[in-house]
Amino acid sequence: MREIAIIGIGQTKIHEHWERSIRDLAGEAFFAALKDARRESVEALFLGNMLSGLIDQQNNLGTVVADWVGLKGEATKIESACSSGASAFRAGIIAVASGEIDSAMVVGVEKMTDAAPTEVTSALATAADSDWELEQGISFVGLNALIMRRYMYEYGWKHEDFAPFSINSHANAIHNPYARLPFAISAKQYTNSAMIAAPINLMDASPTGDGAAAALIVPFESVRGDKQAVQIAGSGAATDTISVHSRKTPLFLQAAYLSVERAYAQAGVAPDDIDFFELHDAFSIMTALSLEACGFAEKGQGPRLGLDDEIKIKGGRIPICTRGGLKARGHPVGATGMYQIVESVQQLRGECGETQVDGAKIGMAQNIGGSGASILTHILKIA
Repeated sequence: MREIAIIGIGQTKIHEHWERSIRDLAGEAFFAALKDARRESVEALFLGNMLSGLIDQQNNLGTVVADWVGLKGEATKIESACSSGASAFRAGIIAVASGEIDSAMVVGVEKMTDAAPTEVTSALATAADSDWELEQGISFVGLNALIMRRYMYEYGWKHEDFAPFSINSHANAIHNPYARLPFAISAKQYTNSAMIAAPINLMDASPTGDGAAAALIVPFESVRGDKQAVQIAGSGAATDTISVHSRKTPLFLQAAYLSVERAYAQAGVAPDDIDFFELHDAFSIMTALSLEACGFAEKGQGPRLGLDDEIKIKGGRIPICTRGGLKARGHPVGATGMYQIVESVQQLRGECGETQVDGAKIGMAQNIGGSGASILTHILKIA
């Protein structure tokens, strides 16, 4: 298998793009990445998306976008709920690494604001088990609320102990021109925010939106010496039971643990080697569980990293969500995994300005599908 590198990246602002179609958003990110790579074409398109069939009434989206951008090669849509973006990225990596193709554009795209909030909530819930969870009328935020409530009971944390996670994400999003919510929040605002599904309030949950992000990947050998090339050092994927109640340990992300161990092994690194972590903070409880599963905190001690300022860019042991994360950059679900990849590349290139992690050489991105059912982890490093 060949070593792989990212040579171009592109993204759109996450927003309510009422005047734009899903193919238009995907095309903008596609051409931005192509321009960044200083290339005119690619051989294949791998597109991550979750909801186009439910919200946009458009399946076969890979071909739709390929037609829009003028690509006549291979094109396919890949869906694995909120981890669709990273799943498409991994598919592209495997295709190029195998030698089957020499270049692939991976695009994550989602268009969510054309549907009513109730429709979006129902669509998102399809990431859960339709027989054993959806049938009971529970929403996706409701599932995460049950996990968070149990976590607080088991380990003795209070709701306000999770505040540093959201505060950190918003502080970093201020400096991201592509972010959905680029403003700071205070501990008081976090605590007094409207409740959605106790104990999850508005400041615990990430906002949806419309957006697309893309990366162009090629064999590393073909771009060796190029200063803007970023090498993909590790790629791991794993699944767990789709229903929370079927898991042996509901408060531990087993799929995160398995995928990150595989990525660590491929990259030849350990948690202490990671300079920043773009994790999947769809809800603040997922931040805690991801930090624990990936070896940055003991079980039940994830919130301690936020309370002890260990997640901050300046002086933190493991800076997280350096461009705002899902909480403040936004969470256009099928595109999120690719926003994480794009932001990781920006960090390793030194392009993040006020939120630049000093001396960053190795970064990690983790994308979660469902309530922990499908999880992919990628480790990137300076080529």
